Order: sequence, then structure tokens, then C-alpha cells
Amino acid sequence: MTPPSSTQTLLSWLVTIFLPFAIILTGVRLLFTPTYLDIEYRTPNFPDDPYGFTLEERLKWSKISMNYLLSSEPIEFFETQRFDDGTRIYNDRELSHMTDVKVVVDWVLRVWIIALVVVVGVGVWASFGGWVTPYKLGLLRGAWATLGFVGIVVLFVVVAFGPFFVFFHNIFFPPGTWTFNFSDTFIRLFPMRFWQDTFLWVGGLSIVQAALILWLSKR
Repeated sequence: MTPPSSTQTLLSWLVTIFLPFAIILTGVRLLFTPTYLDIEYRTPNFPDDPYGFTLEERLKWSKISMNYLLSSEPIEFFETQRFDDGTRIYNDRELSHMTDVKVVVDWVLRVWIIALVVVVGVGVWASFGGWVTPYKLGLLRGAWATLGFVGIVVLFVVVAFGPFFVFFHNIFFPPGTWTFNFSDTFIRLFPMRFWQDTFLWVGGLSIVQAALILWLSKR
């Protein structure tokens, strides 16, 4: 067997580096759908809103918020989103955080697309160039790295979600800008249980994808 060229080796390692991003962010993107909200809010023992949101209201406002994050709308979009009494669904502090979240979501989706392009593009190149073995090696390394990283994250989510949640938010947002009162709409729509379940869903979807890639790469 001819040893891989330096270019093939480099591209193999690029696949290793980008595959975890492609896998994990695919899981994230799959949850940015109305279907996930329909499932999550109906999960057994999901906490009711102590301030009175019904299931239908939670679904309505959460789907509107999700659509905003995936759209090109400015934050002024929420000026027209009001409760029956005419008050805005989000206060100024919540709107500021929504702006920050939208910036992060935009970057996450860009990274996801880039990662997919790299992994798939190198795969096509390897297939036509006759160097599939180095490509598969890159997939294997990337899949194992994904399983290791996701396993650690899931462990923290299960045993110490509070500290992990703070750590995660302080990576992406200035400290103090993402904490709210329990009576604020943001917490009423998205309590801690929502975020813990979301991390576990992303972890589960990532594990399934990585396991499938491992199986296919060894064939």
C-alpha cells in the first residue's frame, strides 16, 4: 500500500479537527426546530410555569423566539410581540441577551456549515482521488474525539449542571448579562430543566452520529 502524501495526511487531520464540530453542531441545528419544542414541553415532569403560562402560550412564544434567532430580523422584531395586555414579551434586559444569543447562533451556524463543507468536501476529493483510507482514518479519529468530549460534557450535565451552566454561559456571554428573575419571560419559557434536557439531547444525537461514523468507517 502506498503511504499517504503529506497533503493527504494534512487533509485527514483537518477532517479529524472539523468532524466533532460537524457532528455536535448538527445535533444543535436539529433542535432548532418547532418539533423539538413540541416534544420538550410535553416531556413527563417538565415543570409548569408558576406564573401562569399555559402549554400553548409557551409553545407560541418559544417558537416565535426561535424563529427570530434563525431569521435576519433585527431586535425590533419583538416590539410587535406583546401579551394581551399590551406589554412586551421581553424586557430590555432580556432583549439585550437575545441580541447576544443571536450573534452566537449566527456564528455557530457558520461554523457548522464550514465544518460540513470540509468533512464532505475532503470525502469527495478522497473518493475521486483514490485515497479513501487516510480519509477514513480522519473520520475515525474525529468520531472518537467526539465521543470522548461529549461523554465528559454529559457527565457534567448529569452530576453538576448548575456550575456547568454558569461556565458555559460565561464563555459566550459577559458575566451578569444572562441572569434573570424567575418572573421574567425568558426563565418562564426556558427553565433550567429545558437547558439540561437540551444538552442531553445534543449529547445523545452526537453519540449516535459518531457511532454511525465509526461503524461505516470500519466497513
